[in-house]
Amino acid sequence: MEAPSGQGQRRLEFPLVSVSDLSPPSSAPAASAAAAATAVARFGGGDSGAVELRFYRENGAGDVVGGVELANAQIFKLGPVQSICMSEGSETDKEKSYSKGFNIHFKMEEESEAFHCTFEQLKKEGSIKGTHLPNGALSTSKSKFDEKIEASSAKMYFHYYGQLLHQQNMLQDYVRTGTYYAAVIGNRADFTDRVVVDVGAGSGILSLFAAQAGAKHVYAVEASEMAEYARKLIDGNPALSQRITVIKGKVEEVELPEKADILISEPMGTLLVNERMLESYVIARDRFLVPDGKMFPTVGRIHMAPFSDEYLFVEIANKALFWQQQSYYDVDLTPLYNTAFQGYFSQPVVDAFDPRLLVAPPIFHVIDFTKVKEEDLYEIDVPLRFTAAVGTRVHGLACWFDVLFNGSTVPRWLTTAPGSPTTHWYQLRCVLSQPLYVMAGQEITGRLHLVAHKSQSYTINLTLSTMMWGPGAEQGRILQTSSTKLDLKEPYYRMSQPQSYTVAQDQQPHQLLQSQELNVQTQDIEEADILEQPAQNSGAHFG
Repeated sequence: MEAPSGQGQRRLEFPLVSVSDLSPPSSAPAASAAAAATAVARFGGGDSGAVELRFYRENGAGDVVGGVELANAQIFKLGPVQSICMSEGSETDKEKSYSKGFNIHFKMEEESEAFHCTFEQLKKEGSIKGTHLPNGALSTSKSKFDEKIEASSAKMYFHYYGQLLHQQNMLQDYVRTGTYYAAVIGNRADFTDRVVVDVGAGSGILSLFAAQAGAKHVYAVEASEMAEYARKLIDGNPALSQRITVIKGKVEEVELPEKADILISEPMGTLLVNERMLESYVIARDRFLVPDGKMFPTVGRIHMAPFSDEYLFVEIANKALFWQQQSYYDVDLTPLYNTAFQGYFSQPVVDAFDPRLLVAPPIFHVIDFTKVKEEDLYEIDVPLRFTAAVGTRVHGLACWFDVLFNGSTVPRWLTTAPGSPTTHWYQLRCVLSQPLYVMAGQEITGRLHLVAHKSQSYTINLTLSTMMWGPGAEQGRILQTSSTKLDLKEPYYRMSQPQSYTVAQDQQPHQLLQSQELNVQTQDIEEADILEQPAQNSGAHFG
């Protein structure tokens, strides 16, 4: 979406000589007009969707002095470089009261004039329902995000990512952070003198990487309270901060003063699609990216393979044994046993597992972020077809993902495959309550069907069937079918490291896979030579 006419270069930040809060009776006098710049005024979007004016001290920490909503604010000139901004309070027949006010000193008269002009324009536009405002101001109409996501889910989501401890958890995933850094710095040609938009910027680390790579300007869009921490972090790196603007708001709602040459984001959740941020990434592409602009990451792939893990199956099944008690404080719990049993199997298992538990080479489903439509992510249907390498019990479907940063200089993959260095995403397994028995060479077919729901996740519908191998298969004879329904929003976080894998002396069920490389199918990809998965970091080797 293009910026509104005449607003392409509108300024939303103004350096100040000083700003002081008029509310406390002990407010210190304003700084001298000759002093160095000590504050900044910034227009942007507030949590309620209203346009806000906030004041920050530039003391190295970016402390917030205060702010007002423009709809309830008035600005008064006291002189060429001095103004007072007041927030309206209650009003009676005799007088109007103000709840708070700020004394503002500008560097020069031109700055004051530009500030007053922006104030009045945004105040007027912000009162019109549905009007989009530039560079961080929010629309007052209900956005697409609000229409498809429950308010309670969104509140918890933004609260979670607004906390530093969770950002630290992601930053300390050195596979994740190191791969992003290598992908950006290794492709400086894609960033140098380019405009970059960081979608869901979080702490701002990717924005800083882009600035390090020579970006002309970076717009860091972050909807949670982490935006304030990002401003502090970026302001604390003055060599880069002049080329980074933090915008608090959702990408579905904010406006930018210019188009982006490249988008950068970390939109991946468990199974790639959890949290539904991929949709926001695609929306940002459609709204902000120039034609033929680049996206980091560029392509995502969901990998799938059947697995056998007797330990995991027994562990989950045993959880429901509690409900088999017939005299629990003289109460019979057995009526709830079947419900509890199915409930435990409705949780996807998130952990790191040994790749030797796989019983067939994986297949994958491609999502090209540069081409996929937002609506395509509402429902994802993947047909499954495998050939068992061994005779064993199949306990379900194992899944992981990887993404490609298709840089002009060095294309680079980030993988979460089993056998590769563990990431904070781990891997995911859908466990069947009724395992299947397969023979070596037998075909396993089925369907993985993902349906998005309003809690920012997906319902997983999995069906696996084993078919007769040989003449029986030609007749379409199905031996067994097992199905399950899981909620990706409610996983079972099992462990952080793979279990030790022990092979019985009389059976080596995965021996055939130990020297077999991952069979990457590229018939659905135009750039097969670029998208072919590198063996050294993909978990392609079993053993």
